[in-house]
Amino acid sequence: MKTNKYQKRFYRDWVSNKDLYQARVIVKETDLHILTDKPVDEAFIKERINSYRRNIEDYIAKDRRFLTALKPLAVELNAAPIVKKMTKAARHANVGPMAAIAGAVAEFLGRDLLKKRYKEVIIENGGDIFLVTRKIRKIGIYAGKSKLCNKLYLKIKPQDTPLGICTSSGTIGHSLSFGLADAVTILSKNASLADAVATATANRVRSKQDLEEAVGFAKSIKGISGGIIIIKNNLIGWGKVELVK
Repeated sequence: MKTNKYQKRFYRDWVSNKDLYQARVIVKETDLHILTDKPVDEAFIKERINSYRRNIEDYIAKDRRFLTALKPLAVELNAAPIVKKMTKAARHANVGPMAAIAGAVAEFLGRDLLKKRYKEVIIENGGDIFLVTRKIRKIGIYAGKSKLCNKLYLKIKPQDTPLGICTSSGTIGHSLSFGLADAVTILSKNASLADAVATATANRVRSKQDLEEAVGFAKSIKGISGGIIIIKNNLIGWGKVELVK
């Protein structure tokens, strides 16, 4: 298990989308990097984050297992939409619902901005991204000490968005992982699902011999459009993924 100590998100300093407005919004443990085609109302962003956090925290107060479960669990029929979304994603990936929290918050907030007629929205939440774009974007993949780190980028086309791009690692960051992959990046229209599946896939990778089994698992889940796995200097990709240097 990795430390729960906060780690500076230095990779944000590498962002070079000069055509977009940038904002960093922090509410307790939620730390978002937001890029949009027009300035955001930070008060609105914080109100929505607080609302989603409250939904999740209130449910945890009812059922502590929602916070700690490492396997899927059922939730009440009247649970908040974000709680249900996390739960459904976790069920497909066979992980606990909190494995989907970062992707869920990014997506719910991103869709709030789309309703306000933003045309370009990129929300990064600890390596998990919800993205809508009108032009081709390149998304970097941070893979720690791997020689492949920052050598390849995902090419994202407008017609493939909205899109969730979520990354899990067994060697970087504070999130719990049972694997040793430097980066597992999963793509899906459903960012909550991408987040949960990235966690579940990363859990399966402890050496390069595990790559094919891990890919087979991710491929088997409906709604996943593609992904890549990096462990040390080994990379495997599949599905609707285009890598560029």
